[in-house]
Amino acid sequence: MMEYITDIYRCKTVDELYHTGKKLLDKHHDRKIFAICGQIGSGKTNFIKILCKLLGVEDPVTSPSFSIIYEYRTKNGDPVYHFDLYRVNIDEVLDLGYEEYFFSGNYCFIEWADKIGHLLPDDAIIVKIEDVNGERIIKF
Repeated sequence: MMEYITDIYRCKTVDELYHTGKKLLDKHHDRKIFAICGQIGSGKTNFIKILCKLLGVEDPVTSPSFSIIYEYRTKNGDPVYHFDLYRVNIDEVLDLGYEEYFFSGNYCFIEWADKIGHLLPDDAIIVKIEDVNGERIIKF
C-alpha cells in the first residue's frame, strides 16, 4: 500500500472533523477510493459518516461490520460504497468481487484497508486516523 501523507489535521470537535473531511474531498476531488486506517475506536466510521454527509448521502451511515459492505445513495442517486474489512480474510474480499466496486467510478470508503493493501488501486488515498486523548489526528 503506497503512502504519501502530506496533510495532518488535529480535530477536537465535530466541526473540525467536517472541515477536515471537506479538505480531504476537495483536495482529492478526482479520486474515489479512500483507504481508512486506524485502531478500533479511532473514529473511522464516524469520519466516513461525515464524508458521506458531505457527498449528499441521506441514508443512515453505520458500520457494515457484519455485512462487509453497505451501499448508500446521494441526493443525485449516485452510489457510495462503505466497506468494513475487520472481520474478513483476503479470500472473502476476492469472492466479493471488489473490482466491480473499486473500478466503478463511485466513491468507496474502506475501513481496515491495510488488510488488503495490495488489492487497492494505485491512486487510492490513504487516510490514517488516531485517537490521542479524545483528539482525532487525521493524516492523508
